[in-house]
Amino acid sequence: MAEAQRTLEGRVALVAGATRGAGRGIAVQLGAQGATVYVSGRSSRSGPSEYGRPETIEETAERVTAAGGHGIAVVADHLVPGEVEALVGRIDAEQGRLDVLVNDIWGGERLFEWDSTVWEHDLDNGLRLLRLAVETHAVTSHFALPLLLRRPGGLVVEMTDGTTEYNASTYRVSFFYDLAKSSVLRMAFALGHELGPRGATAVALTPGWLRSEMMLDNYGVTEENWRDALAKSPHFAISETPSYVGRAVAALAADPDLARWNGCSLSSGQLAGVYGFTDLDGSRPDCWRYMVEVQDPGLPADTTGYR
Repeated sequence: MAEAQRTLEGRVALVAGATRGAGRGIAVQLGAQGATVYVSGRSSRSGPSEYGRPETIEETAERVTAAGGHGIAVVADHLVPGEVEALVGRIDAEQGRLDVLVNDIWGGERLFEWDSTVWEHDLDNGLRLLRLAVETHAVTSHFALPLLLRRPGGLVVEMTDGTTEYNASTYRVSFFYDLAKSSVLRMAFALGHELGPRGATAVALTPGWLRSEMMLDNYGVTEENWRDALAKSPHFAISETPSYVGRAVAALAADPDLARWNGCSLSSGQLAGVYGFTDLDGSRPDCWRYMVEVQDPGLPADTTGYR
């Protein structure tokens, strides 16, 4: 992207939970707009997290820099307050400001059980999921928000799965998963009340059906041949890359009228319609409208008019 088009030059962001998936996509797209982006996570070249996957936080930082920003990797466990406090202290010492905080810590893919009742679900896994998905966000906000509030116009993005409207009437996977994702939605609402009068904006944001590294692996495909997965799961046709929600965050961060969204629940497809950005293939997937109007009613997969 040409220098003249970069909208976030001089801005500083922290993407907490940026090793892979949406977090990585967001970090790279903020970098593409010229931001300095601190990316944190547990999976490092010095050692993996319990995921045992190949993605590392250092690789994410390198991708941010390659996109045109300045990527800085920090290995941190967001369940450990001291590590988060040190991370924010480093940002303060090196930059003296924080303009964007993205709480994308999750880590629960291998902990939830589909359609498992609370009494059938492994209790340790369920409680661990809640700690990873909820407690980490609270810890990070506790330490990062005083720095973000030093300057007016800051943005906090709470990443979740599903909009407030959709999740209010839809059972999401299982008791623990449902509780975790709904809790993050409520976090954004509460932060909106606390940050709005102090000159900052908080939103909840959900991608659609995300073609993350783990999702592609689950289907045995790559980003290049992802449509091969439609034979097994036809509705996967509405899926989107992590860059799409990344462009949503970049558009929000650059919006001079950002405060209009304070406390709101937003989706990548919704914001694409407002700001005019596209996914990498030039399309604008509107996953959550598709879910309500096509997939959930049991209609045949057809993305016409939805991307």
